[in-house]
Amino acid sequence: MAVLHSWCSYLPRCNFPQNRHLIRASLLPFPVEEAKYHHHLSVAIEAVQHACCLCVDVKKSLLSNDRWILGKTDQTPVTVADFGVQALISLELKREFPTIPLVAEEDSAFLRSQSSSNILVDAIFDAVSGKINGQDEDLSTDDVLRAIDRGGEDAISFDEKPATYWVLDPIDGTRGFLKGSDALYVVGLALVVEGEVVLGVMGCPNWLHDPLTNTDYNNAQTGVIMVAHVGCGTWAKSISFDMGSSVYLLESIWKRCFVDSCEVLQNGRFCIPESQTWDLIPLSNEFGYTTDNLDLTRDEKRILLLRACCGSLCKYLMVASGRASVFILRARTKTIIKAWDHAVGIICVQEAGGQISDWDGNQLNLAADIEGRRIIFPSGGVIVSNGTLHAEIVHIISSHTSVS
Repeated sequence: MAVLHSWCSYLPRCNFPQNRHLIRASLLPFPVEEAKYHHHLSVAIEAVQHACCLCVDVKKSLLSNDRWILGKTDQTPVTVADFGVQALISLELKREFPTIPLVAEEDSAFLRSQSSSNILVDAIFDAVSGKINGQDEDLSTDDVLRAIDRGGEDAISFDEKPATYWVLDPIDGTRGFLKGSDALYVVGLALVVEGEVVLGVMGCPNWLHDPLTNTDYNNAQTGVIMVAHVGCGTWAKSISFDMGSSVYLLESIWKRCFVDSCEVLQNGRFCIPESQTWDLIPLSNEFGYTTDNLDLTRDEKRILLLRACCGSLCKYLMVASGRASVFILRARTKTIIKAWDHAVGIICVQEAGGQISDWDGNQLNLAADIEGRRIIFPSGGVIVSNGTLHAEIVHIISSHTSVS
């Protein structure tokens, strides 16, 4: 335990501004009367902001303490921050909406199975402690474990009836979280009501592109909070972290986000999963690619393939903010596509003017996994676009592949 206390004692604390208890409505970029789920959205924004601060704090210590990086059975990495974010957001949502279930990526079974489980649980508790809005002083490690399990696979069983539930990806792009300050990762939270995503919040703590000034930062760590509500559009504002004290500072101005206006497919900016190559995408039968934005030899038969970091949600964020035109993912036989990798991205892109479908052009069905609401089954894969290019992409894909 000595090692744990040594690590925890140097874990930076996220000091929230003294005005954190201001009326939640002030967090929204639009009048509350325009948003049916304004209270849900306000709570979600606060929770994701707190979670981003947790990520920044943990990452400072994590990079020099690789014992807090674990490997799950599917060989994907998981960290103290993944569990901490899920516990923190679960606790905040349960306090405000105790009857709305949570579908999330992690559970404590894996955590409890580790030989050093007590040390890990204490580290997660330390990361969460002090970051929960209105936290009771008697919060225990058991409370934290139960909060994690509230989003786990065995927490709730749905049926065919329409349901209301939260969908959380505590850290989408954990590999990016581990790579360094320039690798993007996203905290994503969405609310689903009767099969429709009605609101979403994405927090990217190291998004260097300022949505307010359209400039890039290379000095202090700057991130972005993106929010969307059905019928109210997609909005973003900057969030920055004082690297000395870990205070997060939010800009007071929201900026409306729109997808880009590209109308010609070969002029678009494309993203694909980092685990896939362009030759796996049917468009490769008609277009080559370049990754050099300044490539003067680029012709109409080569598209621009953007370098995007780990996880799907950062690609949704890029399309919703106009930095990318298209994100294409191919469904592979042995790969399970999880709802939390797409739910919040769906509404952020749609409300920004974009379109999402499977390779057949059908909407993604979040209720296809009737009991768990954890898995989606897009035919062929997923297409996320600015809307203008969508029909052409579906047509090209259908002409080059047999999608069942």
